[in-house]
Amino acid sequence: MQIQQLPTHVAAQIAAGEVIERPASVVKELVENSLDAGATNIAISIREGGVAEIRVADNGRGIAANELGLAFTHHATSKLSTVDDLETVSTLGFRGEALPSVAAVARVVCTTRPPDWEAGARIEFRYGTSVGERSEGCPPGTSVQVSDLFGALPARRKFLRSAAAETARIQEVVTRYALAQPEVRFTLTVDGREAINTPGSSRLQDAILSLYGSEVTGRMLPVSLGDGEVSVDGYVGAPDLNRRNRSYTTLLVNRRWVYDRSIYYAIEQAYQGTLPERRFPLAIVNISLPPEQVDVNSHPTKREVRFRQGDRLFSLVQRAVREALVAHAPARTATRSFAPTLAGSAAAPSAGPPRPSSPRDSAPVHDGMALSATALAPAEASLRDVLADLRVVGQIRQTYIVAEGASGMYLIDQHAAHERVVFDQIRRRTQEGERPSQPLLAPTTAELSAAQAVTLESNADLLAGYGFGLEPFGDRAWLVRALPAGLAARANPDPAAALCDLLDAVAVEQVVMEREDALAATVACHGSVRAGMTLAQEEMDALLRQLQATENPHSCPHGRPTVVHFTEYQLEREFGRR
Repeated sequence: MQIQQLPTHVAAQIAAGEVIERPASVVKELVENSLDAGATNIAISIREGGVAEIRVADNGRGIAANELGLAFTHHATSKLSTVDDLETVSTLGFRGEALPSVAAVARVVCTTRPPDWEAGARIEFRYGTSVGERSEGCPPGTSVQVSDLFGALPARRKFLRSAAAETARIQEVVTRYALAQPEVRFTLTVDGREAINTPGSSRLQDAILSLYGSEVTGRMLPVSLGDGEVSVDGYVGAPDLNRRNRSYTTLLVNRRWVYDRSIYYAIEQAYQGTLPERRFPLAIVNISLPPEQVDVNSHPTKREVRFRQGDRLFSLVQRAVREALVAHAPARTATRSFAPTLAGSAAAPSAGPPRPSSPRDSAPVHDGMALSATALAPAEASLRDVLADLRVVGQIRQTYIVAEGASGMYLIDQHAAHERVVFDQIRRRTQEGERPSQPLLAPTTAELSAAQAVTLESNADLLAGYGFGLEPFGDRAWLVRALPAGLAARANPDPAAALCDLLDAVAVEQVVMEREDALAATVACHGSVRAGMTLAQEEMDALLRQLQATENPHSCPHGRPTVVHFTEYQLEREFGRR
């Protein structure tokens, strides 16, 4: 084929494909224009998943009649004038491509009027071609009606999903911007039925309530942390308010909805050890920073951004969410068909996600292990009062400690609770340079698999730091001369088997955890009391005091809950007193 210049309308439709991928893309671009126009009321209506019709109407500043045609030409915008302006973009839409891209792939009618104009203007396009422009009476603001999307591009329509699926994507867009701009009232009507209606009260809590309901809103925890000219704010869900995918995490940068893999990971890392496997948090997190510190011009649809100080933001977001969880998260309430209650306690992130339970978690333990009353210094102890007031009643199946408090009954998993205590002790001692190690009376030879040997060699420095005394002894054989003090008491009579089990667990866990935390969590698990062990009254009392002083008293390092709360209401309901 000979090289040739593409016809203008063909080039326009190709270019439009970068911006307009599906009906939700149209809604996103039009909503962003409305917000940049200062709208406080945005009404969106769609039919047949947005393919048949999309209408976005606002009460913003409108477009002057003499500029309306120019607004539908490529690279035309009121938001930029020089290259230098790209360094400090503060608007949501700025490329000058939204309206011409929409007009290139659909039938479009736009009516608009600035508030101080007596009459408005109307312009109409059919797949990129203007078919008329005239004066028209209309309310202040702008209304854009998009019909027959991709009608002239049947190949593009084939790649769209069902009307229900496309509607869901549009609902997601409206939800994100309703959360980003709580001072704006959003309504979404789907095939004549109102699907979203936010109050526009400026309170993010009110937007969350209208979008997610009262049960979710009552479990959202405030986030607020600043570091100079950069700050993080918003709301995150308590750990038990989790979802099956990441679609309930909303990340905003200067209240622009964006996607950034690193920041999403920072949010999830803050929940480490508190969420079940393959579950994700519900969160609305906004990062406020000077516009020159973020590049919003790195993606055709403006969805992805680049930060100049990505590592700093990662740390700040992770810390902000972590502190919110430590300070505000309620205790897990036993679930049945009863209304949940909020009990003062903390649920903060820890070392990593949960792992499947193993037989060794429930294996009987015959040698007792005294629990000392020594506790770590509490970290931000504002909701720990619940554990302080508990009175131990007894033990069930040599696994759960039964306690009562002012607001009901509590069951404490003795293994998970002690694992949390030991984990915190290990991390504190390691940070302080302590190496509590117990030499073995006679060295034991451990024959390792290839994978175990690799894990040991890559973690040799950490193993030594935690109190392991190991030295090579031939091909994939190692002499075990010492073990961490707590683990030594649990490992007898086979320290070699204990080392092999630990290396297997670390290999699995450090895939999703920092290797230091993976090792500490595994040592803690092996060095903790197990299910099937009888505890004396003073041991149970000591365990609760130790648990109260930990960083996260309501989750073991692997994410399992340590405490389950049965409210007084639940107990009375079960016995017919309510």
